[in-house]
Amino acid sequence: MGLQAYQQTAQRTESPRALEYRLFGQVTRALIAASLADPKDFATRIDALGWNRQVWSTLAGSCADESNGLPVQMRASIISLSLFVSRHTSEIMKGDEDFETLIDINKMIMQGLGGPGTEAVPA
Repeated sequence: MGLQAYQQTAQRTESPRALEYRLFGQVTRALIAASLADPKDFATRIDALGWNRQVWSTLAGSCADESNGLPVQMRASIISLSLFVSRHTSEIMKGDEDFETLIDINKMIMQGLGGPGTEAVPA
């Protein structure tokens, strides 16, 4: 009960930008952990990659919505990044790529979201 009340309060007081920053921080930490996990630990790797892909897919869907307030060029760039993330994720799953590119992309997004009301980017 206490954790649920805290989460509801955090959602009401956190700005959308801070919420996005926190989400990217969480998914990026999962990607880092997966990149360091035993290559045979498929569950950890697939969970982190799937979560990251879902975050980017959700962003792309939001950017495809005409009512989205972001500039058209920025929305197009986010959609393009989402497509790249999806392709790169597939390459990681096949063993042809590593996690670093996805981690770097997420960290760059976090830097763009960073500012008042957001916490430091985790290393």
